[in-house]
Amino acid sequence: MMNYDRILIRYGEMTTKGKNRNIFVRRLKNNIARKLQAFERIQIEYMRDRMYILLNGEPHEPIIEKLKTVFGIHSFSLAMKCENDLDAIKETALAAVRQLPYKGKTFKVSARRVDKQFPYRSDELNYEVGAHILRQTDGLRVNVREPDIDVRIEVRQDGTYVTCRDIFGAGGLPVGTSGKAMLMLSGGIDSPVAGYLAMKRGLEIEAVHFFSPPFTSERAKQKVIDLVRKLTTYGGRIKLHIVPFTEVQQAIYQGVPNEYSLISTRRAMLRITDALRRRQRALAIVTGESLGQVASQTLESMYVINEVTNTRFCARLFRWINLKLSSWRSKSAHMIFPFFRMKTVAPFLRQERRKRSQKKKKCSIMRASSTSLRFWKRQSMTQKRSSLMKKQGRAMSLPSCFEFQNLPKSIAAYRHLFSHIL
Repeated sequence: MMNYDRILIRYGEMTTKGKNRNIFVRRLKNNIARKLQAFERIQIEYMRDRMYILLNGEPHEPIIEKLKTVFGIHSFSLAMKCENDLDAIKETALAAVRQLPYKGKTFKVSARRVDKQFPYRSDELNYEVGAHILRQTDGLRVNVREPDIDVRIEVRQDGTYVTCRDIFGAGGLPVGTSGKAMLMLSGGIDSPVAGYLAMKRGLEIEAVHFFSPPFTSERAKQKVIDLVRKLTTYGGRIKLHIVPFTEVQQAIYQGVPNEYSLISTRRAMLRITDALRRRQRALAIVTGESLGQVASQTLESMYVINEVTNTRFCARLFRWINLKLSSWRSKSAHMIFPFFRMKTVAPFLRQERRKRSQKKKKCSIMRASSTSLRFWKRQSMTQKRSSLMKKQGRAMSLPSCFEFQNLPKSIAAYRHLFSHIL
């Protein structure tokens, strides 16, 4: 009986990289190998557009759970490999359907022929494999629109790969591809989420915590250690710097008025963190600051606090923008739409409605009168003028992959990651 013998890993944002893509792929391969070092028999094969983990008898369930926490993986699937032979492909597809952990009622076959020397076209392969599955199974029927099981067949030069279920990964970029940064970790929810999002953008982080007994307890220190241990699930090994801060805090309270003590304390913390950054050769400081979240995080206060250093900051204030901009297909998205301004949504929606209505008019244009033909020509001229204005930067539009409903409303969207600690 055939079993799943490998895991196929698909890249996400890394596919937008050019000549330096191999750097990201190798880093992802090393991160996966470090995560799966307990499984001694596995082998990792990687190429420019995908990666394979050869199981060699290792159980796939614990490997799947670990792969879900590796940044840089868009999705992955259990796969079977066979020869580029029609009968072998039929049997492999049938075995893949039968070994699924769930039972579906409908299925479809999606074949992709990368090897153009294969004698069957993609539609012929869909028909042959689908008919074989129908004859050999009970209770399954074909549904090409919304199937319960999507049997994907990819014919390549080195063999044919069959997958049936996609599992989404953590996304983002591999940790370590964007440099190193220092994370100021306080023990609340904001700073670990900022660290999580920084690692998702490829940053390698080192945490800094200021411990000042008796003002803070050992329990608070242990809480920070637990938070760092949780972050290592996604970012690998993370170094934690625990800075004794009692003497500095007492000196500030004795020599600074009460209304300025909080700002002075944060300035001192930031200066120490910047010194650690230089010693550890990091390039940025990550904080959990969010503009207007509390009274001390006003723009004026943040400006005064950050004035003690010229280091680049990665605060959560700008992280939502960077996350969404990075997922746009348009390379000029940063120039076209640099800030989230909801007043630009209305023109975008009107443009989409106009496109749909124009498609309907175009379908019936051949049966329309000459008046309708003239109207359609005027609409076409309007479209040309609109596209010309867009090229000149006079019109603003959003890429089609942008989804407003996926924009996190607050920090609570990530609370489940650290709920057992906080």
